[in-house]
Order: sequence, then structure tokens, then C-alpha cells
Amino acid sequence: MTFTLVADVQPGSRTPSAPAASPAARPPAARRRGLTAFLGFGNRVLGHVILAVLSLIAVVPVYWMLATAFRDPADALSLSPVPWPLSLDNFAYIFDAIPIAEMIGNTMAMAVAMTVAQLLVAIVASYAFTMWEFRGKKLLYLLFVGSWLVPFQVTMIPNYVLISQLGLLNTVTGVVLPNLCSAFGVLLLRQHMQAFPRDLVDASKIDGRSSWGTLWLVIVPNMRPALASLAIMLFISAWNEYLWPMLIMPQSDALIQVGIRSFLGEEGNNWGALMAASGLACLPIFFIYLALQRYVIDGFVRSGIK
Repeated sequence: MTFTLVADVQPGSRTPSAPAASPAARPPAARRRGLTAFLGFGNRVLGHVILAVLSLIAVVPVYWMLATAFRDPADALSLSPVPWPLSLDNFAYIFDAIPIAEMIGNTMAMAVAMTVAQLLVAIVASYAFTMWEFRGKKLLYLLFVGSWLVPFQVTMIPNYVLISQLGLLNTVTGVVLPNLCSAFGVLLLRQHMQAFPRDLVDASKIDGRSSWGTLWLVIVPNMRPALASLAIMLFISAWNEYLWPMLIMPQSDALIQVGIRSFLGEEGNNWGALMAASGLACLPIFFIYLALQRYVIDGFVRSGIK
């Protein structure tokens, strides 16, 4: 036998329901918006603090280099953060000790030649890997980019033997020849070309342009930010080369990287002159970056847009 319990509900009465939440249990919309705004402000403040700390880490060594360069030579090892009294003796000494203007000119020629060569190879290779279809394309691209993972020290001895046999020792050509190609440049430009509208390329071919004309008249003019940013990065990398130029052009009056090392010796290190020469060596890169920094930022932004 089954029994069913029926609640005694009077006619006209309401069924009891759960008690309503109190206003204090549910935060008002204004309170939620205020909490969200506070958290957003806190995140912005934390982000600016982290950026400020990272900026100090990057700027302090540069400031200390300049501070040591402007100190009196007798106070080169001073720990005072402010170089006082200011002195130009270190700069006068390096102009008398080494032909620094000639060395900066040689280094500029080397860096410009390497940058132009690597940029041209990167443009042509990235165009082929992006716009053309051929057998073994993916494998060839993987091998090409994989060369970026091979340390230069591994190929340094074979390259030195080859440069010696070609009779290019103690020449800027010997420094530039093994560095005519940059796998990083190909990788970066290929990413930009993949985002380039194919409709423009097809329209150029319909107009009768060849692949060479399409590359230089359609694609390259529309990739100036990416090309400028890559050129700056390649120039900075070439300018900072030290080991290979020291092997090929070991004389101290050849390149600025080798000339700076002449202030380090067994008898002692001339830190004031070393920092002064290093400061002058940084000026070309500093001015080039100031003039073209917007292209660097724009190039990185565009590299992530598809």
C-alpha cells in the first residue's frame, strides 16, 4: 500500500519560497565596477614598475660607461655615481693612441656591406620560399633555417682556411664574405611575405610583370617598415661582431672592435680610455636607431598581424 502526503495549502495562500538574498550579500554594480577599475589600475602600476626596473637594468651599465669615460684618468676606478670634475682627457688620449676615426670608418664599411648583402639575400630567398612552389621546398626551408642553429664557432676554422686560400686575410672582404646570408633575416621576411595580399601579386602578373618585377615594384615598396627594422638589426649585429673580425684583421688599427681591445694589456687596463672608445663606438648605432626606431616598432607589430 502506498501513501501520498499532500501539504495542507489554504486557498488563496502562496507557496513558501527560499528567503531572498540580502542586499549586503550581493555587491552592487557600482561596487563591482569600482573593484574592476582598481584591479586594472593596480595591473598598470605593476606593469610600469616592472618596465622601470628593466629600464634601469639596461641603462645603468651605459651610464656607468659614460661616467667612467668622463672621469679624470686617475679616478677611473672611483665608485662615485657622479663623475666630478668632468674631464675630456680620456677622449684626447684615445685620439692620440689609435686612429679611431679610421677604425670607425672601416667598421662602418664592413657593417654596411654585410647588412646590404644579407638584406638582398633575405629578400630574394623569402620571396622564393613564399611565392613559388617547387619540389623539396619545405625540406630546403628547414635546412636553411636550421643553419641558424649552428654556432659560428663550428664553421669558423673552415671559413678561415677558405679566406686564407683566397688571399683575403687582413681585408674587409674577408670579414664580409662568410656573412653574406642571414637565416634570421629570411625567417623574418618570409613571415611578412606570407601576410602580403596574394591578389596584388596576381594582379601584377596579369599586368605582364615578371617575378623579378613583381618583387621589386610591388612587394618591396609595401614592406619598407619590415625591411628597415631588419636592416637596423642586421647592422647592429654586424657592428658588434668581434671574434671573426679579430681573426681576419688582427692589426689593432683595422676595426673599432679590435682597436678597443688594445687598451687591455698585461701591464694593466686603461679603463678610462676603454670606456671612452666604447662610448664613441656606440654613437653610430645610437643615432641610426634614433632616426629609424619607429620602423623597428612598426616592423615587430606587423610581424604578428596576419
